[in-house]
Amino acid sequence: MNIKSLRVFINVMEEGTLAQAAAKMNLSQSAASRLIQILEDEYRVTLFHRDKKRLLPTAEGGAFYPEALRILSSIDEIPKVFRQIKSEQFRPLRIICHPRLVNGLVVPAMIRLAKLEPLVGMKLEVHPRMHLGRRILHDLYDVGISALPLPVEGVQPKHLANLDVCVVVSKDHRLASLTSVTAEDLVGETYIALDETTLLRKVVDDELRRYGHELPVTHEVSSSSAAIRMTMAGLGFTLTDRIGILPAMSESLAVLPWTPNIQEKLGYFVSQDSTPHPARDAFVGCLQEVCAKL
Repeated sequence: MNIKSLRVFINVMEEGTLAQAAAKMNLSQSAASRLIQILEDEYRVTLFHRDKKRLLPTAEGGAFYPEALRILSSIDEIPKVFRQIKSEQFRPLRIICHPRLVNGLVVPAMIRLAKLEPLVGMKLEVHPRMHLGRRILHDLYDVGISALPLPVEGVQPKHLANLDVCVVVSKDHRLASLTSVTAEDLVGETYIALDETTLLRKVVDDELRRYGHELPVTHEVSSSSAAIRMTMAGLGFTLTDRIGILPAMSESLAVLPWTPNIQEKLGYFVSQDSTPHPARDAFVGCLQEVCAKL
């Protein structure tokens, strides 16, 4: 297999156009096109439909993409494997998650593990949830933590926690004195929402529709931390769970139960590698201990 052809194929799938893929690899479009053709000719498949200058993935191309990622990631790991063999270093526990879970769950669990197993190194990779699926397909991790459902199929997550979605306002907000908040209480208030690409926003919108409610969005952000900081500044309210609220933030915020009760599910998943990292199960135990206190 021509490895360069494989890289061009993956880049076309990820970038969306041959021009962008070629530019990313510092190739001319004609050279990139020839490399795709070499791959197709070698295995007698059609990976793309040609529509003038556009390449549209065929069913075969779409099916081959995750396998191509696995093949290339394995090849890219070869130098690292030899470096580890030469240095005789114990490889770190590889952890992946999305940003909202870092400070409230993953880092506290890492701190616990470091105290239990001080000789174990750890490597944390943080990716937006929409890109986490690519890392899962690569299988370059030992333990992953994510809101459920996972962004890819074929991996069986295990339950960690159910988190209540709360209404978060600044301490001086008119709603801050309430013991609980309903959708009716939020009418007319400035809503700082996560954008529609986030799972939490989808969960909230689905539940609101189920109960016949609608909350007009004033500000839209792609991260919970941004929404919480805007809320701290008194710009409005946001809907999130407690895991994204740092202790230093809680002094400036009121976190209120919300009716209807909406919950987000968290889970962990492990690599399909037949030889798990020796510290994997200990880290999972640390995750469970942190979740028990949420």
